[in-house]
Amino acid sequence: MKLVDADTAARLLDLPSLIEALREGHRAGVDGFGRLLLEQPSATGASDGFLAMAAWQRGAVFGVKLATMFPGNAAAGLPNIASVYVLFDGSSGRPLLTIEATPLTVRKTAADSALAADYLARTDARTLLVVGAGAQAPWMVAAHRTVRPTLTRVLVWNRTAAGAAKLAAMLRADGLAAEAVEDLPSAVARADVITCVTGSTEPLIRGEWLQPGAHLDLVGGYTPAMRESDDAAVRRARVFVDTREFTLRDAGDISQPLRDGVIGEADVLADLFQLARGEVAGRGGQDEITLFKNAGGGHLDLMAARLIAARLR
Repeated sequence: MKLVDADTAARLLDLPSLIEALREGHRAGVDGFGRLLLEQPSATGASDGFLAMAAWQRGAVFGVKLATMFPGNAAAGLPNIASVYVLFDGSSGRPLLTIEATPLTVRKTAADSALAADYLARTDARTLLVVGAGAQAPWMVAAHRTVRPTLTRVLVWNRTAAGAAKLAAMLRADGLAAEAVEDLPSAVARADVITCVTGSTEPLIRGEWLQPGAHLDLVGGYTPAMRESDDAAVRRARVFVDTREFTLRDAGDISQPLRDGVIGEADVLADLFQLARGEVAGRGGQDEITLFKNAGGGHLDLMAARLIAARLR
């Protein structure tokens, strides 16, 4: 069994290659995937979490990612999320790779949203709004710009203005036209693509703020209690998800409107498997509002781990 450290994983998972690996992985499909989430209350009042996400391609490979989410770590200068991934041979069951998975996690999460945006965002999108300025946020900018290089202007909103200013400065240092904003409704109204990477349990994005043609990418919420957009957003938008398996039940941005009768399951038009295979059309017009819920899943980690394994060979 090979051990893959974080630096090696980062080197082998460049975003253009990873996005294409996810595209091909969704076209090929997986035979099964699932997840287990355990939580405990923390001293900060938030919940600490342990998440196991597994996926299987029978006869080929299978694997599992073990991840911890400890929101209180930020106060001590520690990462909120830590993870490892173990890839197994599908014919013998023997472990092939153990991967230090933090680079894998941030990249595959961003690549998942970027792949969806390739089908759903306008091809002439110019302005990207990032809601949330944590460790995932820069990767969302990089991934969205990989599939939409027309995104030349970046707005950053965060609950704390200092966090938004720090990320905007970092993006400017990379040569982007980036600015921190404090007026979220105005920023949403100016944005062609909005990507949300927060841990919010209350809606931040109001559907009434979305301009015609906008694409809304919801990433942060991974439990039924978490919510980044309101009911008006799902009513106004054509709704897509990465998997029905997790979003319809486990992701509050979709599960709550379904529970309350705001939308029905038929209003979730397609998942990323259907989009990648061309079974359902993505964006159908310049003025359509599209919404994509990125809930993640072990199948994405498996696709990324397979790319690492192939490149090591």
